[in-house]
Amino acid sequence: MSLQQAPPSRVFVELVPWADRGRENTLVSGGDTLPGLRRPGPSAQAQSATREVHVSGAAEVSASPDRAQVTVRVSSTKGAAAEVKKSVCRRLDYITQSLQQQGLQAENVTVTKDFRREENAYHMEAEVCITFTEFGKMQNICNFLVEKLDSSVVISQPQFYHTPGSIENLRRQACLVAVENAWRKAQEVCNLVGQTLGKPLLIKEEETKEWEGQIDDHQSSRLSSSLTIQQKIKSATIHASSKVFINFEVKGKEKKKKHL
Repeated sequence: MSLQQAPPSRVFVELVPWADRGRENTLVSGGDTLPGLRRPGPSAQAQSATREVHVSGAAEVSASPDRAQVTVRVSSTKGAAAEVKKSVCRRLDYITQSLQQQGLQAENVTVTKDFRREENAYHMEAEVCITFTEFGKMQNICNFLVEKLDSSVVISQPQFYHTPGSIENLRRQACLVAVENAWRKAQEVCNLVGQTLGKPLLIKEEETKEWEGQIDDHQSSRLSSSLTIQQKIKSATIHASSKVFINFEVKGKEKKKKHL
């Protein structure tokens, strides 16, 4: 009686160094184990291969000035020192009281005084520097002082500016919006090709810019003192832009589990 010939079989193995043969045992056909042999695993290149989508995003944001400074100057020249002091201090007290009644905090008002002799007379000048956070209130107070005080009181044009914290917030906002735009772009790309967007692998801000707002050529040819309040605010507006580059991991489309 002849024995039936067994079908040929193939075993794929990988030799390991002699020092490792005691640690590696691999099953082969028939359930036996052979020392020094192991199954070939996926290559390191295959294990580390990651599907990615590379996108860029850009954003531009702007912020109007959040502070304005106005200076009120009061001066007088008289032959007697007591008279010149009385004249200036009377109007100075009226100005500071009016500011308090309008709800301005003391830390936003700075008063300086200068007293000197000029030939045969005495000259005194007081300066009130006011910082505003509400521009509507600023205009109302300035208009009120112009109406109530005489021509010896000079009110400067408002100077608009940004606090350091607001500029830093603007830079950060530009970067965050650019990252969000890049994420949305990558999300739409993955949805279009039937894939799922994974975690970000690299986020890099490639470019940042900042500049002040510019008025048109016709307006810029005019003197700064002749600009309207809105034109001054527009000119002092800060713009910031950011451009980012992001690598995202791409996953296969997740299958929905069926509930029995």
